[in-house]
Parts: sequence; structure tokens; C-alpha cells
Amino acid sequence: MATSFLSTANSFFLSSLPPSTYSSSLSSSLGPALVHLNNQNVQRSTLCKAVNESPLPTPALTKRSFSLCFITGLVLAAGNGCSNAIAAILEADDDVELLEKVKKDRKNRLEKQGVISSSGKEKGYLQDLVYKLSQIGQAIDNNDLSAASSVLGGSTDTEWVKNANLAFNKLSSSTGEKTQVETFNSSLASLISSVTKNDVESSKVAFVESAAAFEKWTTLTGLTGQLKGL
Repeated sequence: MATSFLSTANSFFLSSLPPSTYSSSLSSSLGPALVHLNNQNVQRSTLCKAVNESPLPTPALTKRSFSLCFITGLVLAAGNGCSNAIAAILEADDDVELLEKVKKDRKNRLEKQGVISSSGKEKGYLQDLVYKLSQIGQAIDNNDLSAASSVLGGSTDTEWVKNANLAFNKLSSSTGEKTQVETFNSSLASLISSVTKNDVESSKVAFVESAAAFEKWTTLTGLTGQLKGL
């Protein structure tokens, strides 16, 4: 479209001049304008291409590339003096997205605090879990796997483990929290197996993994300061 427009303008301009002035007039009057507009078109095409090839996720790419290409076209037509305006608009767009994320995070925290506040029974299950892990850890540290086994029980079907998972299921909402619950249960099963086999070293490794997963889970859920012994 731009090429057609320039061609028509060129023909109209030349038809209004005497033949002897075609060359000099075209060079002095229309030449710089054509070069300038051509350069602006090249810059606009290059910039939009760079934006479209950006590795940003598709939703962000669509929104920002459209805005950037549109604003760039206006700025290139008006001159470089509007570059600060582009930066201000894009920065404002980022600020809005950041504000929305902050609001969403705050809403999630308030909802989680509400759930925790109304989960006295589940917090009691978790407090019992803390005590059980403390007893098991002390026994393993003393190489007393018999004492550790008496606390653990022979499987993950013991009442305190079931109760702990009831609390995990109710208070876990994010993917990270659920991942730590899976890690805890897997490590606890390994711990029970190692203790049953009387394998001290494997028991120590499995216990550390179980305790670490539980500690990470309490941090993610905001329960660290609400349970004694952590």
C-alpha cells in the first residue's frame, strides 16, 4: 500500500514540472522524503519482526507485539521524540499486570489463612506428626531402630499417618504443596522399609528426606510458626 502511494505521488509531482527540471527537482525535493519514508518502513518492519520472533509466551507476545507495532508506526511517522512515550506506555502495562498478580497472591494468602484458622483438628494432627518425627529422629540418631519401628508402625496405614494425610489434603492447594506431600509420603514409606530391614544408613537418609519435605510443606502453607517443635 505504501509503495503504491509513493508511486502515485511521484507521477503526479513529475507531471507538474518541465522536463528539464525532472532530475534536479526529484533529487532535491522528493529524494530525501522517499529515502526517509523507506528507512522508516524498514525500521518498522524490522522491529515488528523482532517482536514476533521473541520467545515470550503466546498470550504476552500477542498483547505486547500488537501494542508495540501499532505505537511504533505512530512514533516513526512523528519522529524519535516519542520514544519516551512508548517506554511509559509499556511500563504502565507491566505495572498493571504486576498489580493484578499482587492482588491475586494476596487473595490466595487470605483464603489460606482463613482455611488454616478454621482447621484446629487438622493442626492437631500435624502437631502429632511433629512429635512422632522427633521421636523417630532421636531413635535413629541413637541407632535404635527398634525404638524407631515402635513409633513408625509396620506400614503407612497407621492412624497418625492417615490423620497427617487428612490434614495435608485439606491444607494443600498449590502444586508445590502437593508435590511436597507426595515426597513426604514416598520418603516415609522408604523409612519404614529401611527400619524394618534394620538398615541404619538408609533409615537416616529416608528420615532426612521425610523431615525436609514436611518442613518445606509447612513453609509453603504458612504453618511454620503455628506448630511447635519446627
